Amino acid sequence: MTDIVNTTPAIPKAHDVSTTDNPTTELAVPAVRQRRSILVIFSIIWLTALILAAVFANLLPIAPYDVPVGAPRLSPAFGSLDLLLGTDTFGRSELSRIIYGARVSLVIGTVAGLFGFLIGSLIGLTGGYFGRHLDSGISLIADAMLAFPPLILLLALASIFQPSAGTILFGLTLVVIPAFIRLSRANALAWSSREFVRAAKNMGAGHSRILFKEILPNVLAPLAAYLPIVMAALIVAEGSLSFLGLGIPPPTPSWGGMISEGKDALSTSPHLVFVPATAIFFTVFSLNQLGDHLRTKFDKTIGH
Repeated sequence: MTDIVNTTPAIPKAHDVSTTDNPTTELAVPAVRQRRSILVIFSIIWLTALILAAVFANLLPIAPYDVPVGAPRLSPAFGSLDLLLGTDTFGRSELSRIIYGARVSLVIGTVAGLFGFLIGSLIGLTGGYFGRHLDSGISLIADAMLAFPPLILLLALASIFQPSAGTILFGLTLVVIPAFIRLSRANALAWSSREFVRAAKNMGAGHSRILFKEILPNVLAPLAAYLPIVMAALIVAEGSLSFLGLGIPPPTPSWGGMISEGKDALSTSPHLVFVPATAIFFTVFSLNQLGDHLRTKFDKTIGH
C-alpha cells in the first residue's frame, strides 16, 4: 500500500509585531507641533514696529509733533509722509503726533504695570506663604482697594495734584497693585503646599530661601504672563484721563488727548478721532493677544 501523502498546504505563521527588527519605529508617535496663531504674529509685529517708532522717533523723517506742516484738518493723503494720516486742527502732522503719543502710552503702561507687578507680587507672595493673620490683613486691604472705583480714584488724584506723568503713574500703579496681590497670593498658596517646599522646611531652609528660591520661580511665569493684559488696561485708563483733560498736559501729544481735540470735528473730519482710536485699538488688542498666548504657554493651571 502506498503511503498517503499529506497535501494540506502549510499555513504561514502570522507576523509578530514584537519580533520586528525595529519595533520602536512602528510604535513611535510623532510630536504634535502647535501652530502659532496669525493674530499673535500680527500682534508681535505691531508692537515691535510701534516700540521702534516711538524709541527712534527723533531719527525718523517726520516733522516735530508741535510744528504745523499744512492746512488744518487735511484728510489723509499719499505723497508726503507727514500728511499720510492728515493734519489736526492746528495743521500738525497726525502721523508725527501718533508716534510721539505712543511714547506716553507705552511708557506709562509699562512703568505703572511693572511697579504694580513688583509691589503686588511681593505682598501677595508674602501673605500667601505665611498665611494666618498676615494673609487675612493683606487680603482685606486688597479687597478694599478693589472695591474702590478706579476711575474715581484717578479723578481724585488728578484733581488734588497737578496733572502730570508722575501723578498718572502713581494713580495707575495703585489701581493695578490689588490685582497682582490676589494673583500672587493664590499662586503662593498653591505652591506652598507642594512636597519640595515641605522638604525644604524639614531640611532647615529659612523663609527667605523658600520664598525666593523655591516658590518665586514657579509663581513668576503666570504673573509675568498677566502683565501685558494689565498694560493694555493701563493704556485705556491713560487715554480716558487724557480725554477728560486730566492726563498729560499739552503740547505733549497723547492718544486720548488727540481724540478729545478732534471730537468736535467728528462729522467733518472723522480722521481726527479714528486715527488715534485705531492706534489704541490695535495696541490694546495686540497686548491682549500676547498676554493670552503667554498665559496659555506658561500658566500650568490652564488646561491644554
